[in-house]
Amino acid sequence: MTSPWAGKKVIFAISLVTALVVVGVVLVTSSGGGGSAKDRPQRARPREQVDLAARIDDFTRQTIRRSAFRPPTALERRAVADGVGLYLDGRRAEAGRRLAEVDFGVSAFTDTATGRPFAEFADRARESTRGWGRVYVDLPQAGRPAAKWSVQVPHPVADADSEKLGVGAWRATPGGVLVLAGANRRAGKDGAADVAHRRDTVFHAVCAELIARRLPGIQVHGFADSTEPDYDVIVSTGRGDHGRTWGEGLAAALSRQGFDVCRVWVRRCSLEGRTNVQGRAAADAGLSFLHVEFSRTVRKSPERITRAVKAIREAAGPAGGAARPGAGARAGAGARADEGTGMSADANEGAVVG
Repeated sequence: MTSPWAGKKVIFAISLVTALVVVGVVLVTSSGGGGSAKDRPQRARPREQVDLAARIDDFTRQTIRRSAFRPPTALERRAVADGVGLYLDGRRAEAGRRLAEVDFGVSAFTDTATGRPFAEFADRARESTRGWGRVYVDLPQAGRPAAKWSVQVPHPVADADSEKLGVGAWRATPGGVLVLAGANRRAGKDGAADVAHRRDTVFHAVCAELIARRLPGIQVHGFADSTEPDYDVIVSTGRGDHGRTWGEGLAAALSRQGFDVCRVWVRRCSLEGRTNVQGRAAADAGLSFLHVEFSRTVRKSPERITRAVKAIREAAGPAGGAARPGAGARAGAGARADEGTGMSADANEGAVVG
């Protein structure tokens, strides 16, 4: 004869089995079918929508303006440049690991003004103490090119509102890489943060990586109105003349937009950018480079900035970044030779910024 206790155990076991079956059915139903999570496709998270201009404006006001500067070691600047290069090659997992070695990271967003996706490379740990800057890469999509040119902003804050010209140029011409310094040029000791005249910076290491990939560059600066009162813009090809066709096209487009332009290859002007180290590296590589100075009157006016950006877009063709076979692929390690320490100061550029 069965005891009451044995009967209760049977009832408990049946109830437990039933409960497990019900839970299993619920889990399978909610997941949309059988199989492990590994077997099922992962649902992609939508990219965050951001206004890139507002994001960089916040970064400039809240971080760059008060940032300290700590010179990077050769290994640190190489790690960031390698990370950017790997990402451009489509090796994104490797890029993330390389960047993580120096507490940098990469995030993907969509710019609300253009609807274009982009990647942001930024310091994850000490952005306001190291001051190494950021990089923005326009991500290729169907019908749009991979990276084919760069716009460089070496002196945010010191050349007030020059970053607005950089963002405008990046937005106007797809396929751009925007390289932005992370500290005031006066933040470092003995000019260490003046990235336009230093080879031992993250800024220069990234630009050298882009030069090695045959990406032409335009670098935007600012000058005080009193420095060249007869001109709104000074256009130079820097140390070399490989960007001459591009420069002539830009100067003509700026003139059509109503600006008075000093063409350095025609007459002497202040702030010619001959000692700019990114320009020198481009010249040594036989690559187009433009050093463009905008007056304070231009930079403080949204309407004038819009017209300047239109001119940059109109002149983008002569840059030739995508026209040559192999543009965007790394050409070798030649550009890395410029990464040693050292400063080449331009007395004109140090004293008359806007």
